[in-house]
Amino acid sequence: MTGRRWAFEDFTAGRSIDLGHKDVTAEEIVEFASEYDPQPMHLDEEAGRASILGGLSASGWHTCSMYMRLLCDAFLLDSTSQGAPGIDTIRWKRPVLAGDRLRGTTMVLAARESKSRPSIGIVSFRSDLFNQRGDAVLELENSIMFLKREAQA
Repeated sequence: MTGRRWAFEDFTAGRSIDLGHKDVTAEEIVEFASEYDPQPMHLDEEAGRASILGGLSASGWHTCSMYMRLLCDAFLLDSTSQGAPGIDTIRWKRPVLAGDRLRGTTMVLAARESKSRPSIGIVSFRSDLFNQRGDAVLELENSIMFLKREAQA
């Protein structure tokens, strides 16, 4: 938590927000895959090496979950977020392998007031995750609804 309460007015087009970093372990890859995406390349190092992914790799959905945690820790849990209407784009650019260190950024693409709910604004984001070599592993575009500052008072 940042100790700051983010509201709609804080998100201006062009603003970039650092999402921090996350170290990815083999244990968490297998744990997530065992529960949600039990394909061999997500469960076994040998199967991962034999695949086009080159090693034990996180499921794309696991990558999205790690991104979501970074977003929550960076600002979302300290905000007036009212949820999201959906994801516009998700692209898994490269495999996330055991031992990778992910870092993320998000940029505000646009912010507009809701026509149907005057106390809410809708913010469009473009987010990216990179591995320790600077390779993009995830690109994501989505919108999030935030209360305006006056509405939270």
